[in-house]
Amino acid sequence: MGGDYAPEEAIKGVQLYFEQISDSSVHLLLIGDAKAASPYLAMLEPYKERYTFIDTPDVIGMHEHPTKALKEKPNSSIAVGFGLLQMQKADGFCSAGNTGAMMVGAIYSVKTIDGILRPTIASPIPRSDGKFNLLLDVGINADCKPENLVQFAELGSLYVNKVFDVENPKVGLLNLGEEEGKGNLLAQATYPLLKEHKGINFHGNIEGRDVFINKADVIVCEGFVGNVVLKTAESVYTIFKEERKVEDSLLDNYNFEIYGGTPILGVNSPVVIGHGISHALAFKNMIDVTRKIIASDLVGAFKSHFAPSVA
Repeated sequence: MGGDYAPEEAIKGVQLYFEQISDSSVHLLLIGDAKAASPYLAMLEPYKERYTFIDTPDVIGMHEHPTKALKEKPNSSIAVGFGLLQMQKADGFCSAGNTGAMMVGAIYSVKTIDGILRPTIASPIPRSDGKFNLLLDVGINADCKPENLVQFAELGSLYVNKVFDVENPKVGLLNLGEEEGKGNLLAQATYPLLKEHKGINFHGNIEGRDVFINKADVIVCEGFVGNVVLKTAESVYTIFKEERKVEDSLLDNYNFEIYGGTPILGVNSPVVIGHGISHALAFKNMIDVTRKIIASDLVGAFKSHFAPSVA
């Protein structure tokens, strides 16, 4: 039920997923208002063995207060989705619904992994060689401490290794200059922590012009800066592809729908948040990135990495 075009585009995305990915080990739980969904479910008739529909009459609107809505609407699709995660009746949960409700549900239902100071959200960023860097945080931690950015580097490195299959990923600190000592107080305090961390392949500061090239596989920053970078990248696609009709394979990588959604890293189950303006392609890819995270046992890797050391 999440997103501006739900439930039609969500169900079309499920249809697209079934058409293009034949992995029979994946069974989808479609959670939503049966009355609203019924006009579109016929398109899934050929795939009825691959999904189960769960009727939830309530819907959390995109502008509702997250905590209040989750409390007052226990029969909403988001609340029920997190309930299934809690009871281990689902292996992962993805939605293009109310972002705040997804964050609150993730943190207070499935909870933060022991040892994680703050969960973060990460987004792939296209680069000039056709591959992707990972940028984090991209919006939920606008104000950070140095130790938060260090953990983002650890989380991002594990994600890129497990999901992107990149060995020993390079980490860069997004800053306003390459030299050590540059930047605001946060950047200056974070640099030595990253430099001294033996578990991070730190390659120093990177500037805004380096975000889209192969200089660092993982780029860390506070969420305010990360969100500005992400939305700027999205605008590149809108201006040149949709408005100026430029055809270029690299430009196609700036289409947010090919990523599907942004994972919440640092919670006890795979949770992926989609863009509110998602269409079918985004839903299809959001399902697939959730599948990849589950298959890689990324959450298990996080738990092992951040487990308290026994003296």
